[in-house]
Amino acid sequence: MSAQRDRWLRAGLTTLALAQAFVGLWAQVLPRSFYDDFPGAGRHWVSMLGAYNEHLTRDVGGLNLAFAVVFAIAAYALDRRLAAAALLGYLFYAVPHLLFHAGHLRHFPTVDVVGGMLSLGLLVVLPIVLLPMTGHLTRGGAGGASR
Repeated sequence: MSAQRDRWLRAGLTTLALAQAFVGLWAQVLPRSFYDDFPGAGRHWVSMLGAYNEHLTRDVGGLNLAFAVVFAIAAYALDRRLAAAALLGYLFYAVPHLLFHAGHLRHFPTVDVVGGMLSLGLLVVLPIVLLPMTGHLTRGGAGGASR
């Protein structure tokens, strides 16, 4: 059971790393495109919320890239404290982010409301589901030192 739980935890941390890397790279490397075109496929979620600010867009990109790195290291190491800290720290970002967007939906078409709330909701639910899985890990990784 522990090996299966480790696989699920590693997959979840990797998923979070990839999601944050996608947003972070786009916002950091092509901030104007991120503002104009995020999330893609003809949708325009960021530009509907206010004026373009390159500094703020790049800061968001850097924040997301930082979380991508921490999640990737946590997925590799499967260290109890690192994984729990990454997930808990991320929730301090993701929950207010979700709540902000939930309160600013009036200008969005229904398809964007549903897509935005589902994607942001999943990025809150996933860490909440993964957090208890870190409790069985040891310090120093899944096969590492004592608890």
